[in-house]
Amino acid sequence: MKNLIVLICLLCSLTSFGQKNTNERAKWFTDARFGMFIHWGVYSGAEGYWKGEKLRHDNNYAEWILYRNRIERDEYVTLLDRFRWDEIDPEEWVVLAKNSGMKYITITAKHHDGFGLWDSQVSDYDLGNYTNPKRDIIAEMAEACKKHGIKLCLYYSHWVDWEHPLGWDHTREIYKISESDYDRYWQQKVIPQITELLTKYGEISMLWFDMWIHHSESIVSKDQLLQLKSLIRELQPNCLVNSRLGLSIEEDPDIDYKTLGDNQLGEKKEDFPWQSPATVAHSWGFHSSDSQWKSTTTLLKSLIGNVSLNGNFMLNIGPRANGDVPFEISQRMLEMGKWLQVNGESIYGAEAFDLNKDLHDWGKITCKQDGNSFKLFLHVYNWPLNKLINLTGITATPEKIYLLADTQKSPLSFSHSGAFTQIILPDNEPDPYVSVLVVEYQSKPEIMDGLVAQTSDDGYSLLPGNQNPQPESMKIASPVKHGTVPAHVSADGVTDFSWKIYVDKPGEKRVDVSYSFQGNRNNSQIVLNAAEQSLYHPVHPTGQTVGEPNQNWHIDNFESNEIGTINFLKPGFYTIELSIQPTEADPIKFQWLWIK
Repeated sequence: MKNLIVLICLLCSLTSFGQKNTNERAKWFTDARFGMFIHWGVYSGAEGYWKGEKLRHDNNYAEWILYRNRIERDEYVTLLDRFRWDEIDPEEWVVLAKNSGMKYITITAKHHDGFGLWDSQVSDYDLGNYTNPKRDIIAEMAEACKKHGIKLCLYYSHWVDWEHPLGWDHTREIYKISESDYDRYWQQKVIPQITELLTKYGEISMLWFDMWIHHSESIVSKDQLLQLKSLIRELQPNCLVNSRLGLSIEEDPDIDYKTLGDNQLGEKKEDFPWQSPATVAHSWGFHSSDSQWKSTTTLLKSLIGNVSLNGNFMLNIGPRANGDVPFEISQRMLEMGKWLQVNGESIYGAEAFDLNKDLHDWGKITCKQDGNSFKLFLHVYNWPLNKLINLTGITATPEKIYLLADTQKSPLSFSHSGAFTQIILPDNEPDPYVSVLVVEYQSKPEIMDGLVAQTSDDGYSLLPGNQNPQPESMKIASPVKHGTVPAHVSADGVTDFSWKIYVDKPGEKRVDVSYSFQGNRNNSQIVLNAAEQSLYHPVHPTGQTVGEPNQNWHIDNFESNEIGTINFLKPGFYTIELSIQPTEADPIKFQWLWIK
């Protein structure tokens, strides 16, 4: 009866499939999932150095060199003399995006330096006035994107403009500017240039703005932002607008999607569209000193992780002044494209599933409805040495399981019990980066919410942070001293923990607990209750250890202790209850419980 009650409490039917807060304009965006960002402008000629001096900031954002290195406007444009205009062909960027599996491109039409990559009639600070014969990179991008079926999106720096005498430059924090003067910039440059961009180049699928703070913290007024958004809706009603316009999704539901911080990946599932802008190294514009390149596997995991939480991933290139894309960037993007040729079904049009994002230790899950079949895509980051995948939390029995890379869809053997599916893998993983399994169901399966999954080696790692529900009053201390002191809960009074697991194979399982206790006596105890059995462990002092040699780095020791075995008589759902019962002033610092 107890297990039946647990089953009823845990069973939860999933909500209707799809990102509920996605408007019609943004449906292409949530289907596309993967896009290219292009940072290219006058700064590309500097390559991160000005008159022998490196960019004055460790983040290596080369596109900020005008501001960081305090360059005069007229001197700055002399960098255009370094450009090899006869070699620059934007179509090559578009082809790279297509071969990399990207569905849209966002290019910096105007970055913070105020310089336009098109022949603007509003300002004389653009390519039309500094190239002979005239070049209009936005026009060339529009033509190439249309030719290759890629959606064109434009980056426009509306808040910051280092060129316009009344634009926002962060030195205005010292040398003030009035709101009325700033509005003159807004009406003289921003509004007319956006009008140009939305009327001269055909369909613009998205305008990507770059105000990384809320308008209330800036000189830009909400009325100005609403004026700009209204203009966009009037000229191109289907053009997406991101939250870095300066209006949050919560403040204005007409904002199409949320933009996270630079290189910030998703942390939780969202029902509205969102996106991470990311780099392969550090700089966005080309910097000749970039060297810490993210691997293809890392970039794929970033893409997959975002999609598994209903997010997009926009990966940047910073071409040189001759149009070349650094080899380290193009190589990784093309490798991602080859992976997507095989595994793209798990990304394009795929969405988050409702199991906890960190439930499984082998990787991430995406899903989609495909005709009469509902598919889960298991992205296996670490091919288990025991050739078994443990899938916890789904009550339905799969119809079929196969490797996405297998064009024959040869079925893999599996077993299913309760809320646990175990899949037998072939000896060799099909992909050196990330392999994908497809788990097909007749319809969207129900889940058991709140379970702790079996690990790849068939154990249960029970932590203060994976209880469900999580006690609101429980304070979990974060790791410190570079992680040598792990996350834990300090129990200075009776402190109770509870987890739910599904046991697929009956039998005895060993129980270990890790804690630190700096007291002297051992009359405190830890009590475990599970499967109508109890274990008692007398707490003993664990002493200290050295975190790093020769650095006076002495820390509390967290020690693993075997406390006995529990006999699970039959398969089923079980509640694991742990009670930390200190009797001294010194707290017991609980780290984890391990059952296997």
